[in-house]
Amino acid sequence: MNASLTPQIPATVLLPLVIAMLAGAVVPFQAGSNAALGRALGHPLWATVASLLVSLIVVLPVLIGMRAGLPDIGTAARGPWWLWIGGIAGVAYITAALVLTPRLGAANFIVCVVAGQVVASLVIDHFGLMGLATKPVNLARIAGVALIVLGMLVVQWGTRAASTASAGSAGSVAAKSVVS
Repeated sequence: MNASLTPQIPATVLLPLVIAMLAGAVVPFQAGSNAALGRALGHPLWATVASLLVSLIVVLPVLIGMRAGLPDIGTAARGPWWLWIGGIAGVAYITAALVLTPRLGAANFIVCVVAGQVVASLVIDHFGLMGLATKPVNLARIAGVALIVLGMLVVQWGTRAASTASAGSAGSVAAKSVVS
């Protein structure tokens, strides 16, 4: 094969992509473990609290090990209001994950999350919200997002079709058992 036709992705680009994919790969495990924790603790919000406490317990030693200075709360307090919504978004996401993952399944929940993230990210990029650089919407970006949303719908449809087929075969097995 002609080497000039093979795209070359520099390691400085590839490494962050791989790290981002690995970070994304842990999210379904987080959703599943938090859902089970919510059942074990007796309420989804207790699982949210526990998850956030575990996060704090894990990150504090890392900060100490890195010798990170104390946070400048004063500067952050004088910043825009939206600096603080990450915690609210975290609670909303963790709670939604642990309530919806058992109902929808990990794949269905995560594909909906990804579709929502991509749509919201496109808006954030287009308008340069939250201090990020503006990256205008164009036809290619809209097409990519549309494919992701379409993929979400296909996964949902595929799950419903499989559930219907399973229910139908379980019903025919039950009917055969009754006849036998």
